[in-house]
Amino acid sequence: MLELDEYAEFINDLQCAAQAQGLPLDTVLKECAPGQFEANLIHTDDALSACDHSVLLKRLIKGVALKHGFEATFMAKPYGSEAGSGTHVHVSLIDSNGHNIFAENGDDPLQSAALQQAVGGLLELMPDSMALLAPNLNSFRRFQEGLYVPMAPTWGYDNRSVAIRVPAGPKEARRIEHRVAGADVNPYLLLATVLASIHHGLTQQIAPAEPIIGNAYEQIAPQLTNSWAHALHLLGNNHVLGEQLGEDFIEVFIANRQAERADTMREVSAMEYDWYLRHV
Repeated sequence: MLELDEYAEFINDLQCAAQAQGLPLDTVLKECAPGQFEANLIHTDDALSACDHSVLLKRLIKGVALKHGFEATFMAKPYGSEAGSGTHVHVSLIDSNGHNIFAENGDDPLQSAALQQAVGGLLELMPDSMALLAPNLNSFRRFQEGLYVPMAPTWGYDNRSVAIRVPAGPKEARRIEHRVAGADVNPYLLLATVLASIHHGLTQQIAPAEPIIGNAYEQIAPQLTNSWAHALHLLGNNHVLGEQLGEDFIEVFIANRQAERADTMREVSAMEYDWYLRHV
């Protein structure tokens, strides 16, 4: 609460600027890392518009921050020992009559066949999607145990320790929350990946594993790669994502990321000098 008060003028200006630009900014909440906040966008029924809102909101936040004499960053891991920043996406599907197909089974949120199959597709393709969800070197520093980031392809009901959460609430608002991507993700590629995975689950009728009850970190060992090189290898060999997103796109994306990774390998960090210069 004290940090919300400390940044009250910035948050108020942010709300006013969003209103002036027609961006559907909802609440701004304080998160656990220093100077870390969560900004929520009101849902839209158009995926492309949701991505546009995300990009425009980032630019807006950076601009308002500069007006107040500081910088805003969307790095996934700005502080090595603190929790990183993620991009959580809430998704539901409506049919041609406007009905939420995830609510097809009444009051039991975990018994909807469509919801289970959508979750099954997301979990199956998640390991091979990591290069899209974590697009740079800093992205992978976020995946550390004990810092509120999913480490395995897991799901559950109203469980914030899993990768895919089904939030509590009325059945009309039943949805899936995808919790893996970092704040640095390209929102267009994130939404394309999420929708392609859901499409895969529905068309192939993929059944997920049992939902996690309790702390997923204590029950499931880390399985999602935190290696940038391995993530690119997995993406390049996944034919479902290649077909859904386009083989040409995947080839160009991987080539660009590999070139960026090659540049990072030529940089020697201060920590390496401190650890190894005189000791090896």
